[in-house]
Amino acid sequence: MPRTPAPARPDVFAALANPTRRDLLQALLERGPQPAQSLAERFDMARPSVSEHLRVLREAGLVEERRAGRQRIYRLEAEPLREVADWLAPYERFWRTRLAGLRDLLDSGAADLPPGAGS
Repeated sequence: MPRTPAPARPDVFAALANPTRRDLLQALLERGPQPAQSLAERFDMARPSVSEHLRVLREAGLVEERRAGRQRIYRLEAEPLREVADWLAPYERFWRTRLAGLRDLLDSGAADLPPGAGS
């Protein structure tokens, strides 16, 4: 019997592409688990819009939702961010190398020379 593939989890990168969703994650990082109402008060938008952003984050595995009475409490789930960190690591090394080269150039004083004078 052929297996039906599991539906793919929404892309963490797509969830992080929106600045409002990044701000929601930042609020959860700084202040810990919070009710949806508290999170929504931080934004100048309708509560259903904030709820939609929270849904995208939940589906991407970046937040966990639990019910406490009538409230929905959201908590940061940082594990999916490891995928982002792993993807960014080579670029971080690239920029670190480039910036070190720039620092060496500036420390040598060669940057003070007119164009073509250092050749």
